[in-house]
Amino acid sequence: MLVRTQKIVFQGQAGAIDCIVDFPDDDPQGWALVLHPHPLHGGSRDNKVVTTISRSCVQRGLVAVRPNFRGVGDSEGEFDAAVGETADMQQLVVQFEEAYPQVVTGKWVLAGFSFGTSVAAQLYAARAEQGLSVPDALLLFGSAVERFKFREINIPDDTLLVHGEADEVVPLSEAMNFARAHQVPMVVMPDASHFFHGRLITLKQLLMQRLAAL
Repeated sequence: MLVRTQKIVFQGQAGAIDCIVDFPDDDPQGWALVLHPHPLHGGSRDNKVVTTISRSCVQRGLVAVRPNFRGVGDSEGEFDAAVGETADMQQLVVQFEEAYPQVVTGKWVLAGFSFGTSVAAQLYAARAEQGLSVPDALLLFGSAVERFKFREINIPDDTLLVHGEADEVVPLSEAMNFARAHQVPMVVMPDASHFFHGRLITLKQLLMQRLAAL
């Protein structure tokens, strides 16, 4: 699989949003926005779970956008506990739609890992509330949605929710409470840690199955 990568800067409320965009070799079938873990704990668009998600999406013919949140890399601003980050992603989506009108006519996948799940879920909810188009698939890995929740959240019934049984950052019980509150099935990966060490192949298989259903 050949992947063409390009650095693109969008503009958020706090200034520049530093992004990497991965393009499939063939004509794109849509796009994916992939959101990274906690900026204050080393999270960035280059996180291995994030890049695994991105590569899987590209393999399915999607253009994958990997932004750095505020204060990470060349992105401007400071950490804002998901509030500002969600606002930034709302602006990014609008700008991406304007820049790539042919790409956005295809499927849209919204994915997040750890802190990124909270931004993804609240971005989905905000767009639905505003009557805007919403992603065709919402994918949440190592969910930390409730930790950074600042608004009411409604997520689709077919959300892919994957969690490690041995998650040392977000306990399985916390993720299960989130799944129960929203009545969304959750895939529990036996013995897997928060960062899915040694389990990325299994994670990719789950992801590819979901993407194949689009």
